[in-house]
Amino acid sequence: MFKKVLIANRGEIAVRIIRACRELGIHTVAVYSTADRNALHAQIADEAVCIGPAPSKDSYLNVRAIISACEITGADAIHPGFGFLSENPSFARMCEKCGITFIGPRAESIEMLGDKAQAKETMKEAGVPVIMGSDGAISNIHAAHTLARDLGYPVMVKASAGGGGRGIRIVHSDDELEAQMTAAKQEALACFGNDEILIHRRPKHIEIQILADNYGDVIYLGERDCSMQRRNQKVLEEAPSPASFMNEELRAKMGKAACTAAKVCGYRNAGTIEFLVDKNGEFYFMEMNTRIQVEHPITEAVTGVDLVKQQLLIASGQRLSIKQEDIKLTGHAIECRINAENPLLDFRPSPGRIKSLFIPGGPGIRVDTAVYQGYEIPPYYDSMIGKLIVHGKNREEAIAKMTWALSEFIVDGVATNVDFQLKLIRRPEFLEGNYDNGFLNRTDILADERSKE
Repeated sequence: MFKKVLIANRGEIAVRIIRACRELGIHTVAVYSTADRNALHAQIADEAVCIGPAPSKDSYLNVRAIISACEITGADAIHPGFGFLSENPSFARMCEKCGITFIGPRAESIEMLGDKAQAKETMKEAGVPVIMGSDGAISNIHAAHTLARDLGYPVMVKASAGGGGRGIRIVHSDDELEAQMTAAKQEALACFGNDEILIHRRPKHIEIQILADNYGDVIYLGERDCSMQRRNQKVLEEAPSPASFMNEELRAKMGKAACTAAKVCGYRNAGTIEFLVDKNGEFYFMEMNTRIQVEHPITEAVTGVDLVKQQLLIASGQRLSIKQEDIKLTGHAIECRINAENPLLDFRPSPGRIKSLFIPGGPGIRVDTAVYQGYEIPPYYDSMIGKLIVHGKNREEAIAKMTWALSEFIVDGVATNVDFQLKLIRRPEFLEGNYDNGFLNRTDILADERSKE
């Protein structure tokens, strides 16, 4: 096991990693920018090193400074968290060159999976359904435009005779529709002798969490439903996906495909395979995230597996001690991302000093955060200040817990999206589990609030 780990990140994920290291008896080193001198992660780590001024490029993206901090403190491993350098193959390669363990996949895996075209081709060859992409044109698609607008973007253009990911496109706007329909029709005609095209309602965004060790063992830990997105940014996640959409057969198929994807890439450590899934249960590989995810706590809640500890154990050379048959999904978990932003002003970031703070607690309530009363939220970084995670015996109980937990969450001094999240989980579409990737892009859940202004 490692003696000392440097955390090349900030905020709540840095705090989360430090705590996991403590439980494993590992000494920790935090790095911080001048703007983060008083940040929680810099205060609770065993050691802390300033690596540069506030802009990320001069600090949290400064490879030279981070490697130097690792060398002067004697850290034998680096955990990159998420964002910043976590999916940078050059950084992973530099760590290896300097004799420092990068707690994540090999640089070659990051590189291959970071190239979307190469990743899709690799998945296709491995038999994992993928969504292909190309250009083209078509002359008359008036009816298609009308239907797509009625359904609301994004829509799935799909060959009626298709299969294996052929003849499939995801279209995000009117501007894309003509070209993508032409490409799908041409591919469908070439593959199936039939160019009939269907337009489906927007797909779900479902991701599968995997763990892979250095010895070829790979397991999946169920799915997370990440379809509640605003402008392609996740707002709320839940695990498992609502029963109105997911079933055991589909979960097993997606889990098997995710493990196949990881194995064909020679993947190791924690990773997430992201799929688009239509209402008929057909799924298609979108991309693989080669790091720990923001929403990892909901998987931990329903499986009882500490994913960050597993990352550390795998990176230290240990075999997976968990078998696929050990993974049982228990209850339901929901995560709301709490951001310092003003939803009524187009979600404008709201940096500033937190004057007072009350964080909810109780059975099944978890808050991952790095803020505290008196903390000054800097304007230089992501606006997320914490994650509120609840776990209940079923989805209904989890929603009830999230409702009162959000109602008790108080952050005074900066604007937050707490009330927005509260309105969101009270929407009938969410309560019924009847939502998709485009729900928040076509639904103004703050319309009543705007009308009062």
